[in-house]
Amino acid sequence: MTVEPFARLPSVPADGYATHEVMNQASPLVGHNAFTDDRLLTEIAGRERIAWAGDRLAEAGATVASARVAELAREANRHTPELRSHDRFGHRIDEIAFHPAWHELMSLAIGHGTHALAWTANRPGAHVARGMLSYLWNQGESGICCPLGMTYSAVPALRLQPDLAAAWEPFILSTRYDASAAPMQRKTGGTVGMTLTEKQAGSDLRATETTARPAGARRGPGEVYRIDGHKWFFSVPHSDVFVTLARTDRGLSCFLLPGWLPDGTRNRLLIQRLKDKCGNKSNASGEIEYRGALAWLVGEEGQGIKAALAMTHLTRLDFAIGSAGLMRRALSEAIHHTTARRAFQRRLVDQPLMQNVIADLALEVEAATLLAFRLARAVDDEQAGDPAAALLVRIGTPVAKFFNCKRAVGVVHEALECHGGNGFIEEGPMARLYREAPLNGIWEGSGNVIALDVLRAAGRSPQSVPAFLDEVRLAKGGDRRLDRLVAEIEAELAAPEEHEARARRIAERMAIALQASLLIRHSPLAVADAFCATRLGGDGGTAYGGLPAGLDQRAIVERARVSHAGL
Repeated sequence: MTVEPFARLPSVPADGYATHEVMNQASPLVGHNAFTDDRLLTEIAGRERIAWAGDRLAEAGATVASARVAELAREANRHTPELRSHDRFGHRIDEIAFHPAWHELMSLAIGHGTHALAWTANRPGAHVARGMLSYLWNQGESGICCPLGMTYSAVPALRLQPDLAAAWEPFILSTRYDASAAPMQRKTGGTVGMTLTEKQAGSDLRATETTARPAGARRGPGEVYRIDGHKWFFSVPHSDVFVTLARTDRGLSCFLLPGWLPDGTRNRLLIQRLKDKCGNKSNASGEIEYRGALAWLVGEEGQGIKAALAMTHLTRLDFAIGSAGLMRRALSEAIHHTTARRAFQRRLVDQPLMQNVIADLALEVEAATLLAFRLARAVDDEQAGDPAAALLVRIGTPVAKFFNCKRAVGVVHEALECHGGNGFIEEGPMARLYREAPLNGIWEGSGNVIALDVLRAAGRSPQSVPAFLDEVRLAKGGDRRLDRLVAEIEAELAAPEEHEARARRIAERMAIALQASLLIRHSPLAVADAFCATRLGGDGGTAYGGLPAGLDQRAIVERARVSHAGL
């Protein structure tokens, strides 16, 4: 008689696969509210009188911090967009296939009005409120924020041609997301892309070689032209309509180019390939060719740079806001992890050196956030007709874009390091944030271009310098180190020798001065003192975690903590 070999084995307990107990690990940071649980953000909202947007912001805050959005972001980045140049029968279609997670994220964010609220609210503080939605969604998934930001920022350029604005604004400001590849007449809403950069030109838009010629007998604003040429970085090539530059025989001009024509056919816009980017994986960027594509002229021929700048000023503001939001997410993750994790019988966050690092990061995030939203309020004031605000927007926006984008890289890297090896694993969010962090510093002008734009503003709009200094001096007497820095900046801007070579340093000092002024005026004493001591007084290190003794680091960390699971 044979005996089954497994008959003699003892029974296995239900938990028999476990070799050890998993402990001392943080849970995912989900289930809180990224708006209502953020002390700084709610303070700014109260100060800027946007209570009318409170329910919308609270809904967005709960959504972006939900387990559902965390999973959607992960899936959208794992399953990246694919170009489908032809259908199975060989017809050219130039479509991009996205994972359903991308479309769900876009539907949620557009439903909140992240792309549109500044233009649809008709309330004081509308740009601040929309900026907060952008700040929140950059914590959820930065990849979708590119089409949202471009749609938001396209409106001023579009309004340079009122007849086109009347036709397109209701469509692009709709809060009903429609993913179908079809002309606007068949859709419930759409997004705007921007396409300026060419291979040979980069940031030198005047070197654009793409050409435009009238499609019919008439030419001029609002008329149809045919576009031929290429674009090297084509942002969101599946968008419904694009702001693009091309050269007529009268100079560089701005055009509005639809992705699809009214008969349902693709405009003559050929997507050659998608970029394989370091980060921003969920979003599609490509290279394209125009082969007689149809587009409407926006404004006068030869005024293309002016029209494009009407859009890029707002995209640059959105990158300053988005970088602050990205830093906020990284800081929240670092606080959460170091609170849950224990070593040597203490929580990591309670250990002096780790607490120093987290507090230093918290200073950076608070300063970046205040800087971004001060410029958002200036845009609101500019829209209301305040000439001083317009001057502050002109010089302050590139200052904020330059500095926030630069600081995001170091903040996210240090926050990742707080996690140890767990931060470097793709299953968690930190690796994705790390790859995302450098991108805002490249989009809409890399560091050199933006720093030089600060000097350009000072030279071409000389009253912008006193407008900036007046804003900083609202904290005069609050800290002698700031008063001294302001005097130095004023003297340096008044003596333009070697400005170009020092443009980065000038922009950096201007950003730090405005940040310090805002912290002194609006933040707790512990935060403002620590910032001024380390960023103005030289009592800090070149790496995060160099705060000097005597500062209330625990108070700084606790101020930055979001409520989650009782931690």
